[in-house]
Amino acid sequence: MKKLNLSPRTIEYSLGILATTFIVIGIMFYFFHEPKRIVSAQEEQLKKDLEEAMYTYAENCSLCHGLAGEGISSTPALDSDALNQSDRDSLFKIISRGLYGTAMAAWDKADGGPLSEYQINELVTLIQFGDWEKARNVGVNLGMAPLIPFSTEPDPSIMEGLVNFEGGEELMEGITVYARECVSCHGADGSGTALAPALNNPSIREKLPEDLQRAILKGVPGTLMAPWENSLEEDDISALVTLIQKWDEVPSGAVPEPDVPVPVTEESLQLGSELYAANCASCHGPDGQGKPRAPALNVKGFLEETIDSAIQQIITMGIPETSMPAWGDRMTEVEIQAIVGYIRAWEPTAPEVAEPARGGGSPWWQSGGTKGNSGKGGGGPPWMDNTDSK
Repeated sequence: MKKLNLSPRTIEYSLGILATTFIVIGIMFYFFHEPKRIVSAQEEQLKKDLEEAMYTYAENCSLCHGLAGEGISSTPALDSDALNQSDRDSLFKIISRGLYGTAMAAWDKADGGPLSEYQINELVTLIQFGDWEKARNVGVNLGMAPLIPFSTEPDPSIMEGLVNFEGGEELMEGITVYARECVSCHGADGSGTALAPALNNPSIREKLPEDLQRAILKGVPGTLMAPWENSLEEDDISALVTLIQKWDEVPSGAVPEPDVPVPVTEESLQLGSELYAANCASCHGPDGQGKPRAPALNVKGFLEETIDSAIQQIITMGIPETSMPAWGDRMTEVEIQAIVGYIRAWEPTAPEVAEPARGGGSPWWQSGGTKGNSGKGGGGPPWMDNTDSK
């Protein structure tokens, strides 16, 4: 075989050609795949920003704008086409510096707020591209769900009783407007909430009518009290002022606590199931059908007549002189709400009559109870006579 004789220069040329070929192939590979890599990286960053924004939103914004950006009372919805299509700079400026003449405060650290520019940019991304149902679930799982009614209906029997009351017509109008527009922040019967103070108290009644009217019209700087001059008629505001000043003359329950269901997610239902099994099943039965020691919960009568806030109150505070302890000092509000949501999930299939699990022990309302505290029919739980008020 003839031996191939290559000169050093030939070898250099060959290696150069080979290297050039690899470079060309690399450039072509980059040309075809880099755009996809960039898009993938952008999508991953967007996902990360949205996830972080949902937590920031739940902790700082959901109390006013709603868990799913739906808005509460006069606070506008963020899940809207108008905001989705707004430019980033305008949205960033509103969140950073607040909005003069409204309850929207400044959130940028540079303006005295708690958020960084990066967090505010993430919130802008949430407004423009976010999945608000996912944002809602994050808020529920964090226990940030504001159990505040948006509106309610005045008690018709109390409204009828005000017909012949001096100034009754204006009071009725004030109650109607309050139930529709104000209860979400100031609570049932003006008792106040975490969002806003009670209006049904002597210190507020002592204020001059013009001061109350000014607060409603112009809002209160430094608080969540927004101006209502563009939302309410003059007569509505006058009626609200009359209601505030005469609230001590209005029967309790005129603006009742509405049935606000505890929001649930798959995660909260799972948590509720685990907590119920660990803490409640031994007395109420694994399926909520009751035992001699505690009543059935998984039964139509109880679930149809007892609103979620009442169940939450029973679990939190217990029932005096019965075996039902107060769990409020052993569980967080998130955990208690998870149990309430789990119990409420039984309602669609709840039986008319419970089939209690067998087991020893005294009837629940007698365990640790006293005579003469037997509730309905002389043999029921002490709270059955006023379940709806719990």
